[in-house]
Amino acid sequence: MSRTPFAPLFDRLVDDAAVFPPGLAPLDVAVREHLDRRAGPYAAHIGPLLVPATAGAELAGLAARDDRAVAEPLAVSLVVRPGAPLEPLLDAVDLLRDDPRVLVSGAELGWTEGTDGWRRTLDLAIPLVVEVGLGSDQESGLDDIAHAVDEEHDVTAKFRTGATPAWPWPDEATLAGFLDAVVLRGLPFKLTGGLHHVVRGTRQDKPMHGLLNVLLATHEALAGAEARELSGELARRDTEVLVTAVSSLGTDDAERVRESFTAYGCCGVLDPLTELEALGLITTEESHA
Repeated sequence: MSRTPFAPLFDRLVDDAAVFPPGLAPLDVAVREHLDRRAGPYAAHIGPLLVPATAGAELAGLAARDDRAVAEPLAVSLVVRPGAPLEPLLDAVDLLRDDPRVLVSGAELGWTEGTDGWRRTLDLAIPLVVEVGLGSDQESGLDDIAHAVDEEHDVTAKFRTGATPAWPWPDEATLAGFLDAVVLRGLPFKLTGGLHHVVRGTRQDKPMHGLLNVLLATHEALAGAEARELSGELARRDTEVLVTAVSSLGTDDAERVRESFTAYGCCGVLDPLTELEALGLITTEESHA
């Protein structure tokens, strides 16, 4: 059992992206370990298992063979990479919708323009997370998502914080611009990729954003800070300063932050959680044993 001294800031914060790069865990391993973690010391901080929509049938078979999914269904979010066809998602939701051992808690996909794009999935009537790009595409995507939210659809914006072969690492100014844009539109958002550590730093010669930096920048954005100020918050590397600032957030502030910053996907789901525990920001009964 896990206790969160600064709850609800870290509750259900980290979605389990074990099967995605660079983790690339086989789906059977990811399902087994995710079910193990549901009963583990960090359970309160872990969200659903992220699964490629193309693996819907395999997922159903794995859940059917694990008795732990009987008492409590396996919560998953089905993922379609930006630019990939949407048919596997539509098929997977149809396949899993009535499966008592699998709970489809949402779906994640990339923003595409037009009625034949991502809006086709609004009819699925499940929470959607829609990834946007950069520049004018980001503006158009966020405006489109905002219109869907105005139409009372459950849609969250998503932004990639880590580099891929086709996506350069977004620096502090780029991420700050996204945070400013979603907060100005009143949109909830999710992040994905590269957010493995709690403090901004460089690991294996690669720049990486920090979780605490993002939480504090979100708090500042909600208080009216502009992109330039948010960029400075995202660039901080002083762990003690960041921990002190996060620790000073009250429950109301934490709730507002998490209403905006809903979650993020991490392939090494325990990496940030063990760091948070080491800093005293979350505690488990095991840490007191």
